[in-house]
Amino acid sequence: MTIEDLDRVMEIEEETFSVPWSRDSYESEISTNMLSAYFVAEAQGCIIGYCGMWFILDEAHITNIAVQKSFRGKGIGAMLVGCLLEEALKKGIRNLTLEVRDSNIAARKLYEKMGFSEEGIRPGYYPDNHEDAIIMWKRGKEQ
Repeated sequence: MTIEDLDRVMEIEEETFSVPWSRDSYESEISTNMLSAYFVAEAQGCIIGYCGMWFILDEAHITNIAVQKSFRGKGIGAMLVGCLLEEALKKGIRNLTLEVRDSNIAARKLYEKMGFSEEGIRPGYYPDNHEDAIIMWKRGKEQ
């Protein structure tokens, strides 16, 4: 992901999340946070999804994954998760975590398919409706 990608990233962000990250947050992540990695997925030269993570000691925290609505259900999310797993592995990181809305069954199934398991709950985590977040981990195995 580059600064030039942010107009399109923000369109997908706002379409996807009820509490979207700000453009300033993404600018900071990709230009000054040396402990992060962000990627975009493209189809025919147009950004259709993106993902990111933070590196924290020997772990990676997946911060966001989003796919344009018209491209959902086509394997783009799995490709993005795979990209993050590959990047973590390049850095020798084999423990990854994320939070996902309790109601986001499609995302939870995708993460389970990619080797993540549910290990906890953050009650009332999401500020828009106080929905719980499910904490998922992928631990210690080769990706």
